[in-house]
Amino acid sequence: MKKLTVLTILYFSLVAILFGQKINDKYKLPIRLASSPIVIDGVLDEQAWLDASVASEFFMITPMDTSFAHVKTDVRMTYDADNLYLVVVNHHGMEGPYMVESLRRDFSFGKNDNFLLFMDPFDDQTNGFSFGANAAGAQWDGIMFEGGKIDLSWDNKWESTVRNYPDKWVFEASIPFKSIRYKKGITEWGINFSRMDLKTTEKSSWAPVPRQFPSASLAYTGTLIWDNPPPQVGSNISLIPYAMGGVTKNISEGGQEVFKRDVGLDAKIALSSSLNLDLTVNPDFSQVEVDRQVTNLDRFELFFPERRQFFLENGDLFANFGYESIRPFFSRRIGLNAPINVGARLSGKINKDWRIGAMNMQTGEVDESGLPAQNFSVLALQRRVFSRSNIGVIFVNKESLNYRPDPSEDKPVYSRFNRNVGLEYNLASSNNLWTGKALVLKSYSPGQTGESMVHAANLRYSSGNLTWNWQHEYVSENYTAEVGYVPRNGYYKINPSIGYLFFPKSKKILSHGPEFNTKFFFNTDMKETDNESYLLYRVRFRSQSVFSAWTAHDYVQLQRPFDPTNYSGDTLATGTQHKWNSWGTEYTSKPQSIFTYAFSTRMGGYYADGDRYNVAAELGYRFQPFFSLTLNANYNEIHLPETWGKTRFWLVGPRLDVTMTNKVFFTAFVQYNEQIKNINLNTRFQWRFKPASDLFLVYTDNYLPAPFYVKNRALALKFTYWWNV
Repeated sequence: MKKLTVLTILYFSLVAILFGQKINDKYKLPIRLASSPIVIDGVLDEQAWLDASVASEFFMITPMDTSFAHVKTDVRMTYDADNLYLVVVNHHGMEGPYMVESLRRDFSFGKNDNFLLFMDPFDDQTNGFSFGANAAGAQWDGIMFEGGKIDLSWDNKWESTVRNYPDKWVFEASIPFKSIRYKKGITEWGINFSRMDLKTTEKSSWAPVPRQFPSASLAYTGTLIWDNPPPQVGSNISLIPYAMGGVTKNISEGGQEVFKRDVGLDAKIALSSSLNLDLTVNPDFSQVEVDRQVTNLDRFELFFPERRQFFLENGDLFANFGYESIRPFFSRRIGLNAPINVGARLSGKINKDWRIGAMNMQTGEVDESGLPAQNFSVLALQRRVFSRSNIGVIFVNKESLNYRPDPSEDKPVYSRFNRNVGLEYNLASSNNLWTGKALVLKSYSPGQTGESMVHAANLRYSSGNLTWNWQHEYVSENYTAEVGYVPRNGYYKINPSIGYLFFPKSKKILSHGPEFNTKFFFNTDMKETDNESYLLYRVRFRSQSVFSAWTAHDYVQLQRPFDPTNYSGDTLATGTQHKWNSWGTEYTSKPQSIFTYAFSTRMGGYYADGDRYNVAAELGYRFQPFFSLTLNANYNEIHLPETWGKTRFWLVGPRLDVTMTNKVFFTAFVQYNEQIKNINLNTRFQWRFKPASDLFLVYTDNYLPAPFYVKNRALALKFTYWWNV
C-alpha cells in the first residue's frame, strides 16, 4: 500500500508536467482607471461606464458547451483609488418574470436567475473571491479555494444594487480593495463571469468552461488586464466590536435564568495586500444558525460544517488538509465546549507561490466537566508547483495548561497534549481533467505506543463523458487527531468509482448515464470488514429537474458493538456479519416553478437480516422575492428481530424565510427529531444596517415531545459594527 502511494505521487508529478498552460489565455478584458465618479444605482449614466471595455459574447455551458450563449450579457469593470467597480447588463432571453428564491444572501446558485464574478487576484488558478447577485438584488460573496470551490460562509464589506427593466436587469457593485487580497504590483488577474438564466435553462460564461466543470473553475478564467497595478490601500485595519445580552434557562434541570452580558472585539490587520492578521478577544457566536438535525443510523460520528466567521478566510489551508473522513484539523473542536478567551490567525499569500496559515487559540477551563484551559496551535504552509498543483505541510498542537487531574473526582481525564504533523501533495492539471491528492500524517500523544500513521491517495479524471476515480486510505489503530475529524481508525480502504454520461440530441433530456462506486474496508490484518457498492442511473432534464434510481449491496463485519437503531441501547455483538441489498429513487423538480418538490425512497435489507424503509421529501413554495416556506420530512421504519422489533423515526422540519429587503431577514424553523426525542424551535432576525454590520435577535427553544414541555430556552440580542480605521 505504501508503494502504491509513492507510485501515485510520481504519476501525479508526470501528469502535472504534461499539462502546463493556461487554457483561456486569449480572453482578455482591459480595465482602466475610472474617468468619472460612480454611483451604485443600477444606471449606466456615468462617463466611466461609457469609456469602459465590454465583455460580451458569452459561451454556453449548459445545455450544450459548443456554441455562443443565446442570452446576451454585457460586463464592464473599472476602478478608482479605493474600489473595484462592476456593472452587468443581463438581457432577458425570453419574456416573463425573473426567477428567484428570495432576497437572502448567498442564495442557491441553481434556483435563481443570477450573475457571478470569479476573480483570481494572484492568477494562480487556485484561490480567489466570488461576488454576485440574483435578479432581485440578493448578494452573494464567497472565498474560493482548490481551483473552483466556494465557501459562502465568508462575509465581507461591499455594496451592490440591482435594477429591473422590462427587457433586462442591471447589477452594479462596488468592492473595496480593502475587502480582498491581491499581490502587490501584479497587472493581470484571472477573471470569469457566470450567468444563470432559468427561463431558458441556460448557464453561460465569458471565458468558455466545459460543461463537466462548474462555471467557478479557475482553470478556465480569462485575464483582467490592468492599465496600472491595482492601488495600494495604505493602512488597512478593521475593528469589529460586538455587544450582546441574553438569557438562558435550563428548565428540565430546574435551573434559574442565567443572564449574559458580553462585549468582545475582532480585528483584521492587513500586513500586506495579500497577507492578513485576524485577532479576536472574547468572541461570541450566538448569532450562528443552529445545525440542521439528521436521523443518524451511522456507526460513526457525523460531520457538521464550520459556520463561525473567524475561522473562514483562507480556512482551506487548515480545514481541507486530508480527506472528508481524515482531517487532522477541524475548527469546530475549538470553543464549542469551552469559552474562547483570545485568538490570532495569520493567513494569506507570501508571494505567488507560497501561502501561509498560522493560528493560536486559547480556551478557558470548565469546572463542571473538569475540562482544563487549553491552547490550540496550527501552522500550515503551501507551495505551488507546476501550473496549478501544490505541496502542503501542517502541524497541529493541542495542549492542556497547568493540568493536574484529581483521581478522587468523578470527572473525565483529558490528555496533556496531542500533536499531528502532515505532508500533502495536491494535483490539479492546467485543464482540470486530472485532479488528485496524496498525503501522510503522524500523531503524537503521551504514552503513545504502536504505529500512529495515516497515508492515502486518490487520482480523478473528468472528461465530458467519462469520470473515474481511484482512492485508497490507511489509518492505523493508534492514530489520534483530537483537534481533527477522523471517525474511524485501524483500517485500509480501497474505493474505485466510474461514471459515464450520454448527451442526446433531445428537447427533453440534457444528459443521462450510469455511475458505479464501491468501497472495500479491511482491518490491519487485511481481513475484509466492510463493502459498500452501488450502481446508479441518473437522468438530467433540460428543465433542470433530475431523476435517479439506484441499487446497492452492503456487507459489514462489526468491529465493535453497535445499536442498529442508535436509539434502543441494545447492540449487535462484535464480529457478527451482516449482508443486505437495497434499492431506491430520487427526484428533484425544476427550480423555475414557484412550487418545488423533491423526494427520495429507499427499501431493502438491513442489519441482522432486518429491513429498512425510508421516504424523504421536501416541499417548497415562494412568494418571490419576499417569502418562502419549505417543509422537510424524513421517515424511517426499521424491522429487526427481538429485542428491537419495529422502530419508526420521524424527522420533520418546516422552515419560514422572510426577506423584507436584501438587508433585513427573518428565519424561523422547527425541527422535530423523534430519534433523539427533541423538538427545536429557532428564530433569527438580522438587520444589516451597514455593509458587514448587523443587529441580530435570536430565540431558541428545545422541547421534549411527550409529554410536551420546555427543556431549555435562550434569547440573545447581538450588535456588531465593522469599522475601517
